[in-house]
Amino acid sequence: LGLVWLFAAPVHLIVARVAHAGSDVGAALRSRAAVGSIGLTQLLMLVGFMSGLTAMIAMRDVGRVGPGTRVLINGASGGVGTLAVQIAKALGAEVTGVCSTRNLELVRSLGADHVIDYTEEDFTRGERRYDVILDNVMNRPPSATARVLTSTGTLIPNSVGNTGGFFAGLPRMAWAGVMGRGSTSVQFVTCVVNRENLDALAALLESGDVKVVIDKVYALSEAANAVAHMLGHHAAGKVAIAV
Repeated sequence: LGLVWLFAAPVHLIVARVAHAGSDVGAALRSRAAVGSIGLTQLLMLVGFMSGLTAMIAMRDVGRVGPGTRVLINGASGGVGTLAVQIAKALGAEVTGVCSTRNLELVRSLGADHVIDYTEEDFTRGERRYDVILDNVMNRPPSATARVLTSTGTLIPNSVGNTGGFFAGLPRMAWAGVMGRGSTSVQFVTCVVNRENLDALAALLESGDVKVVIDKVYALSEAANAVAHMLGHHAAGKVAIAV
């Protein structure tokens, strides 16, 4: 979700390719941006559509976020996190973003009401309680994260990897699923790519309420560095490879 490929022809031509996209995905994308000169909204759709859909579905459908909902986003400066902060705010939520020191101002600029520097503070030991927690990092045990939910709150785990390795978060994702069978509400995001969801995401981008943050664009010869950057879980927004 954090890495995209940008295929550049002349400067005015930019087309993003989603590897191994199924027919439904391809058809949906073609309905949004045909090959040729494309506008800013279409470009942002192409660059951020999977992360955008994940963030939108997590906030709108899974978390049912609305005015006054208290939302915490762990990994608020990543590809999904930056979009989730903005979408939650657009839906009227009170948003807390958790990120590193260097990304605090970015997350504030995206609309977060509160920011937590995870190098200085463990949000799972704080006094605030949240209606929805979107965990894009899984760097804390889900049982600890669930402690800061309200009695009716929902935990949304959304990462198989963290700074401990690509699949380091997988056991915690599995444990979160087990917790969901008990008293804790645990819901996973199913990213549904269809015309309705793409239209809703495009509307958010066109409104200006939501922007796609691109941390860095790498040349194709630097693809290995781009992947390492993404897997390091320290990118601010999306990482792209230009071809």
